[in-house]
Amino acid sequence: MKVTTTAPSSTSASNSKTFSRIASHSHIKGLGLDNDGFALVAAGGFVGQALAREACGVVVDLIKSKKFSGRALLLAGAPGTGKTALALAISQELGSKVPFCPMVGSEVYSTEIKKTEVLAEVFRRAIGLRIKETKEVYEGELTELTPTESENPLSGYGKTVSHVVIGLKTVKGTKQLRLDPGIYEAILKEKIVVGDVVYIEANTGAVKRVGRSDAYASAYDLESETYVPLPKGDVHKRKELVQDVTLGDLDAANARPQGGQDIMSVMSHLVKSQRTEVTEKLRREVEKVVKGYVDQGVAEVVPGVVFIDEVHMLDIECFTYLNLLLESPMAPTVIFATNRGKSLVRGTTDVISPHGIPVDLLDRCLIVKTEGYTREDVAKVVQVRAIAEGLTLGEGVLDKISEAGERGSLRYALQLLTPASILANLAGRTEITLQDIDEMNELFLDAKTSSTMIGEFEGGTKS
Repeated sequence: MKVTTTAPSSTSASNSKTFSRIASHSHIKGLGLDNDGFALVAAGGFVGQALAREACGVVVDLIKSKKFSGRALLLAGAPGTGKTALALAISQELGSKVPFCPMVGSEVYSTEIKKTEVLAEVFRRAIGLRIKETKEVYEGELTELTPTESENPLSGYGKTVSHVVIGLKTVKGTKQLRLDPGIYEAILKEKIVVGDVVYIEANTGAVKRVGRSDAYASAYDLESETYVPLPKGDVHKRKELVQDVTLGDLDAANARPQGGQDIMSVMSHLVKSQRTEVTEKLRREVEKVVKGYVDQGVAEVVPGVVFIDEVHMLDIECFTYLNLLLESPMAPTVIFATNRGKSLVRGTTDVISPHGIPVDLLDRCLIVKTEGYTREDVAKVVQVRAIAEGLTLGEGVLDKISEAGERGSLRYALQLLTPASILANLAGRTEITLQDIDEMNELFLDAKTSSTMIGEFEGGTKS
């Protein structure tokens, strides 16, 4: 097979393109439901799977109304039928502020920490905490910075800064402040000078340099300085700050050992790179503090989503621990995905259960089945994917790829697009033609054809 390739010349800067990475599910933007909860034919990057999408839409409503606690969603279906896409679509429907923690069942088998600890960490990372705090701050352009020195009472030879006077200016007015010498040290560390826009917290004295006032902006074409506009309002104001963290972040921050100040403690901290397990006692203490914040109205718990793909890879110990995690009062939403029918539960020798999941955990799940794709559905998915990747399909290409997807799988059909576009570019064409697809089918095999060829080879070897 001979391929004649002519690389198109692109020497001008105007023809340069910026390429962004496109993942397997970049085209998924949501479940694609209408206002009544019914699945549209093709929307949100989804094609087909109408019943599964509508069922997931009901689950999203249950999650938003906080009535899905203690239960899980199980997506069951053949490989390549959109189980992972449905889980991602649910996370898209819940919003970007809701934590989404995907993992594969085999990730729990680590040599560093226990299997149950891996599951606990994932669950804690999926529980968000939105902290709302109102702070009194001083904000404005620095117009004056005058430190006042006095005799050092501890030494008769030197002087020390007793206080510092600064002036701040906003659009509305100016204000002069007399500050502690500790704040002056923070100002020096931030390398703040007159003309900078600064931000000072009244309660803690924390100082932050926002940038240089745009009144000092020069006419240079290239400059490393960041210019910001003069703040509006009064110099002294109240600001509401919102910070999003997870329970996993709080666990890690409190579990990190501080150690001593001697050289041996520092060296042992550098050498020790293994992950450390968070004790159950520490988690209870963190939850106690979080509960106090929630009761005061300072914080709000935001349950996220844990997505465990290939859940049948977990063993009986993990399944038992999952029952405990689901009963927690701050449990996140859990989504399982599997492509197994009746199979042996890992870690046992005689327990055969549907989907390889013990019956007691299966009873907690709402099960959604995903169907296979028809030839028409494959064609629509390929078309959506081609638009997402910015590819142009020639005449008859869509039918040819749909035929390959029906013969092999949807994943195989989608995987033909990018290599075919590379061949088209090498040949100097802007669109994918039937010749490119035929060449791809010669170069690459789908899973069914490959297994058939191996079976024929093994049969010929035995005979």
